[in-house]
Amino acid sequence: MITDAIRESIEGLPVVRGVTATEQDPIDGITATQKKGLLEGLGISPMQVTGGFYNVKIGFDGYNKTKTKKFPQGQPNQMIARAVESGTSLRKKHPFVRPAVKSSRKAAEQAMIETADKEIKKIMG
Repeated sequence: MITDAIRESIEGLPVVRGVTATEQDPIDGITATQKKGLLEGLGISPMQVTGGFYNVKIGFDGYNKTKTKKFPQGQPNQMIARAVESGTSLRKKHPFVRPAVKSSRKAAEQAMIETADKEIKKIMG
């Protein structure tokens, strides 16, 4: 549920063309290629049990198709996500992860409770 909310939030990010930025005129969005990279790189890690707690992480992996001298295999999706979320000296911030997590957290917690209750009832008969 949370990953779906983040994906929806990425879809809502503003797309810019002809990216040139200065500190006086920072980029106000992301390119279509960067957006596509974020959507394709968004994923959920396999569940791990640590000290009796179940841990799952949502994050970004891989590279987008924007190849540069510094990034010959493409820009890292994690870097783009962090830059868009928090902003940089050359990019206005567009928080998309935190608001998505905040808005979907309670519904996700309720779904987990309901699923756990169903599974316990199955076991208990």
